Amino acid sequence: MREITIGILASMFFAVTFILNRSMELAGGSWLWSSSLRFLFMLPFLFLIVMLRGNVQPVLQEIKRQPVRWFGWSFVGFVLFYAPITYAAAYGPGWLVAGTWQLTIVAGVLLGPLFHHMVQTDSGPVKVRHRIPGRALMISLFILAGIVIIQSQQADDITPGLLAASVLPVVLAAFAYPLGNRKMMELCGGRLDTFQRVFGMTLASLPCWLVIAAAGYMEAGPPTAEQLLQTFIVAVCSGVIATTLFFIATDRVRNDQGKLAAVEATQSTQVMFVMAGEVIFLAAPLPGGAALTGLAVIMAGMLLHSLYARR
Repeated sequence: MREITIGILASMFFAVTFILNRSMELAGGSWLWSSSLRFLFMLPFLFLIVMLRGNVQPVLQEIKRQPVRWFGWSFVGFVLFYAPITYAAAYGPGWLVAGTWQLTIVAGVLLGPLFHHMVQTDSGPVKVRHRIPGRALMISLFILAGIVIIQSQQADDITPGLLAASVLPVVLAAFAYPLGNRKMMELCGGRLDTFQRVFGMTLASLPCWLVIAAAGYMEAGPPTAEQLLQTFIVAVCSGVIATTLFFIATDRVRNDQGKLAAVEATQSTQVMFVMAGEVIFLAAPLPGGAALTGLAVIMAGMLLHSLYARR
């Protein structure tokens, strides 16, 4: 399925987030700047893209029509997603943050009953809740088992304090991201394309990022030149390219819960990209036998998702 390929490509660019966030924290940069600068850098890029396509006005009209819902779901999908991830990177290694983030592949499946679809009956169209696709859930849990196998080789390094600071915030992010994404797709109702939706969510969440940036300035002073460069790279690779690719893939299959679960499960491949990136750029040790076994399980799970989605 083409959407799965797009999702895996998005995951490769998303992996930049975990690698560079950890790199910035090791260099002494504030997580408050790491989170806010990404979206502050994203906004002009997205505005330029949408403006060149002549699509800015429809976005502003949609936000003006339902400002509270736009702000609320943009806060959930972007702020409650990214701020906890950068906070977690300040206290734990990239492999732990990226591994825990994979809970989102199960979270996306479990969120199905929160949404409706229209069914035509003799008495007219009726709203019906989505069901949790059992087979997609089982495959996602199989992939999650591969993640657990990878993490098991580092289990001795996890303390209660590290668990609270690096794992729990990412669990929150893992549910917030698919929830905010799906709610915004529902809110837009196909009236906006992917670039417009990402631009609108970034614009609607801007007040939050300005507050976080102000907190970063008061706590750590202005960001360093190195942090500015690395957050700029994260903004382009992860914020613009990866987010847009992922939203394109999910938007194409938004009416099919099984295929949507398959696309969201492509995020599990981030672990492979993060492990490779940390070995190459941060001199992390090479993965052992358990990690390779876990990677094999993830690849098998993605293959099962692809076959299931095709059928």
